[in-house]
Amino acid sequence: MPPSNKEANKASMTTPARDSNLHLLLTSACRNDNAVQHLFDLLDVPASTLRPASISVTRLELAQALNMLLFEKLLQEVPAGRDYVADAAAAGTKICFDHGAVRTVLRGKAASFPDGEALFTRMLLPLGYRLAGLYPLPRINMTGHVYTHADDPENIAQFFVSELHPEKFSAEFQNTVDALLASSRDPLSADLLTLLDKLADDGALPITSAQRLLPAMLGCFARHHDLPTLPQYEALRAESAEMAWISTEGNVFNHATDRVADVNATAEQQRRLGRPIKDEVEVSRNGRVRQTAFRAGKVSYQLKDAAGAPVDVSVPGSFYEFISRDTYIDDAGVSRLDLTFDSGNAQGIFKMTGAAENVTTGTGDNVC
Repeated sequence: MPPSNKEANKASMTTPARDSNLHLLLTSACRNDNAVQHLFDLLDVPASTLRPASISVTRLELAQALNMLLFEKLLQEVPAGRDYVADAAAAGTKICFDHGAVRTVLRGKAASFPDGEALFTRMLLPLGYRLAGLYPLPRINMTGHVYTHADDPENIAQFFVSELHPEKFSAEFQNTVDALLASSRDPLSADLLTLLDKLADDGALPITSAQRLLPAMLGCFARHHDLPTLPQYEALRAESAEMAWISTEGNVFNHATDRVADVNATAEQQRRLGRPIKDEVEVSRNGRVRQTAFRAGKVSYQLKDAAGAPVDVSVPGSFYEFISRDTYIDDAGVSRLDLTFDSGNAQGIFKMTGAAENVTTGTGDNVC
């Protein structure tokens, strides 16, 4: 089993980042030492994940490596987030990665591989994540599932995995979803699933196996079905901005979230800089969790129209979020960070990918 937090923190006290298993994992995935060092410079890396290089990698180290790569990948797609992080780096401030999010569809139909949250729990559970909360999102016909890492819950980024429920929409909508997702391909091969089983059983993997599994897990955060046609996209968007987003983006990292001390002050500063920050800050019912976000960046595609001709469109992509969390005293009298979410907050944040209209820019020669 993985080491206790106490053991991990003790080991990390004498383990510089460059001499850690985490550095080895990231270097094998990035193949660029400067890029890896840049990630360590940008992010506040939990001490529990910095253990001496060895022949074995714990689930905690592997989870942290995946999170850092997902953060870096999202910055490539979200210019406002990239600019914000660059400003923080210039000021010597490291990003506290609070949580990331993915969207899925719970079709409830027989298929060759899992759908809905199960597409990710087969990976998250072996990595040491545990279900920490269930959040109904009735206004958008979705359900959010929050996964927190068992080995260091306050410091390892959580996952917010949301499922869309097609059966709550029209029959035409359901048929369009089925037609679109019929082309879905499983991103994980049988031998990689075997590695995940071993990780679940042992809490660790040989480093060579971990280095092989890491890029495969990163590849799960992508679109695994064919692009929709323009009529399909418009039909989905008429009933669900979230399903329209999934139709083009699939299971890419929907957003990454920076845990900041004062989200209101952060939002105001970004507003003064002219960045596309949400107008309001979402506040949880208990008042301890406050969130806002940049509006989603744009992604360009060529979608086929009804006649099969390619049409250039621009649609909402991923975004960058901010959150402030207060502490509270639990029933045992212990001060803890409020790691919960709020259904109202979440549904407000989801609007970040639904506000922008897709823009037709002309006719292309090829289909993306």
